[in-house]
Amino acid sequence: MMLPPDPAAFNALVWLIVRQIPAGQVSTYGQIASMIPAPAGADETDYQRLGAVWVGKAMNAVSARDDGDVPWQRVINSQGGISLPEGSRAAVQQRQRLEQEGVTFDSRQRVDLKRWGWDGPLEDWLRQHRLYRPVSLRAATDDKPQQMSLF
Repeated sequence: MMLPPDPAAFNALVWLIVRQIPAGQVSTYGQIASMIPAPAGADETDYQRLGAVWVGKAMNAVSARDDGDVPWQRVINSQGGISLPEGSRAAVQQRQRLEQEGVTFDSRQRVDLKRWGWDGPLEDWLRQHRLYRPVSLRAATDDKPQQMSLF
C-alpha cells in the first residue's frame, strides 16, 4: 500500500499537526507519523514502515494556496536535513524560511534536532484530536552526567 487509504483525510491531519509547530522549531516526517494512529484500512505494520513516507507525500501536496497556512518548511528529515533536491527553488526557500525563523544549519547543511526540535503539542490538544505524544527531538536541558546513584 503506497498511499494511505484516504489520502485527503491523512493529508488534512498531517497539516493540522504541522500548523502546531511554532516558528523557530522543526519536526521530522517520522515524528509526525508517530503521532498519528494507523489510518482505518491500513495495516499497522505497513503504517509503521510507511508512515513517514506518507507524511512526506502530505507535505509535498501542500499547494501554493495552502503555503501561507501550512508551515511546510518546519518539517525536515530525521538527519536534520532538507529532503528537497539540493539547490532546487523549494529547497532554497525552505532553508531561507527556517533561517528567517532563527533556525541555524551546521557545516553539513543540517539542523541540530536537539536544539531546534519540537516536543509536540500540548496534551489537551493531542487528546482532543486523538493523537499520540511524539518522542521529543530535544536533548535534556541539564548538562549533568546521568549516572545512577549507588547508594
